[in-house]
Amino acid sequence: MAPRSFWKGYLKLSLVTCPVSMMPATTDAQKVRFHTLNRATGNRVVSRYIDSETGEPVEEDDEVKGYERGENDYVMLEDDEIDAVGLESTRTIDIDMFVPQESIEWIWYDTPHYLTTNDKVGEEAFAVIREAMAQNGVVGISRVVMYRRERAVMLEPRGKGIILWTLRYGDEVRAAEDYFKTIGSDKPESRQLALMKSFIDERSKPWDPSIVDDPVQDRLLEIIAEKKKGKAKKKPKAKAKDDSEPKATNVISIMDALKKSLEGKSSK
Repeated sequence: MAPRSFWKGYLKLSLVTCPVSMMPATTDAQKVRFHTLNRATGNRVVSRYIDSETGEPVEEDDEVKGYERGENDYVMLEDDEIDAVGLESTRTIDIDMFVPQESIEWIWYDTPHYLTTNDKVGEEAFAVIREAMAQNGVVGISRVVMYRRERAVMLEPRGKGIILWTLRYGDEVRAAEDYFKTIGSDKPESRQLALMKSFIDERSKPWDPSIVDDPVQDRLLEIIAEKKKGKAKKKPKAKAKDDSEPKATNVISIMDALKKSLEGKSSK
């Protein structure tokens, strides 16, 4: 069952408008979550804000946002002052421009959402916008108020629907050159490169979502199920020592390492 939409509005391109619904494309609802309990009573522990100097609890009405401008020096902002800065959502995704999708690097992608039609009447307009982008090999760029902030978004045609990606703000993305500039520019030898390509070919396989499963969470669920049944607590198994990892003191040539890797793969 598809989750309920958390945003409803309109998709607009020039004079073409259609009602749309949006919902997050990812979820962490299945993630194992824990509460902190009092071991003695079994009751949940409640957290409270405490004044860092007096040690006294702070009542909710006395809590206020503060921006630090110096050591122990803050500018206080009331909730209504912060809310006043928020932009009024027009509930309209007005596509401003189109760009080739490959021109937007992956690092700018933030959070994916599914965008779909909100009623049968708007399906034709929605399909026209979607198919025109797909056939031209472009994505749409717009701005919309989400999560209390105006965000730049990218609209990517995908099957019968559209993927709406929120894009990161400019000050959130660090330049890769600042981190990679110290790496040497020496090119690998052709023999080394050929062996590495062979090794990659040996290990290449189709993508499978099971590759990104969470074995830790699976084990946690097993432990929880055992406790529900009243079984004795089992000690976690110690990790087996991996002798295949090269020791820091060993100096192994890249050629020898690649040859051994390929030989090991062939023998298996």
